[in-house]
Amino acid sequence: MPTKYPRRYLIRFLLRLLAKLAFLLLGKLTIEGRENIPDSGPIILVANHFHFADPVAMLVATSRQVEFVGGFRFPNAPAIVKFIPRLWGYFPVFRGAYSRKGLEAAKNVLDQDGVLGIFPEGGAWAQVLRPARPGAAFLSVETKALVVPIGLDGFTGLFNQLRPRLAISIGKPIGPFEVNLKGRERREELDRIGWKIMEKIAELVPEERHGVYSANEELKQQADEIASFPFESDEMRGM
Repeated sequence: MPTKYPRRYLIRFLLRLLAKLAFLLLGKLTIEGRENIPDSGPIILVANHFHFADPVAMLVATSRQVEFVGGFRFPNAPAIVKFIPRLWGYFPVFRGAYSRKGLEAAKNVLDQDGVLGIFPEGGAWAQVLRPARPGAAFLSVETKALVVPIGLDGFTGLFNQLRPRLAISIGKPIGPFEVNLKGRERREELDRIGWKIMEKIAELVPEERHGVYSANEELKQQADEIASFPFESDEMRGM
């Protein structure tokens, strides 16, 4: 049965309120570019993923209700916060594998003019930008939804710094994208769209975080060494 959008009004209202309060108490939060998020129509919010708190940052960036696509497990998050994504409700996908059910649910939300949040890198195993997985590009092409890039900075300082600066920078929408190819050529075009999406995110985070998108060859080389997607290894597959 298709997921109704929006949903879980009360619990999500309370969770969003608690998230805003937590960020104000634990850090110095600034949000720029809110006007770049369309008030209506299907949109995909995309952001860098450096910390387990990034999804919480994304949901406070807009007053519209956000549905998330995320990994089935949360290997880098403390056990005490792992219940929050399930309380909010999200569409789990198995990293390193094709998750038809999760992608179909996400597509259904966009078909209802909803808002989808996704982290194209597919995990938070580093604090610099890495190449996009194909999910965000695939959904943008399938639904013709606009893609809104978001840069998140400072959230890695949560819980180990005294009230760090937390910055959410929202860029202008890009797309819609269209691909009229099949097979390997289609995948290559999706990869190019993913690269473009990540370049737009790079414009919204500090230069030292640009990773594989850096113009600095030394920084780019360092990022290349940690860019490989870890969830395709046998011990991490399905996370």
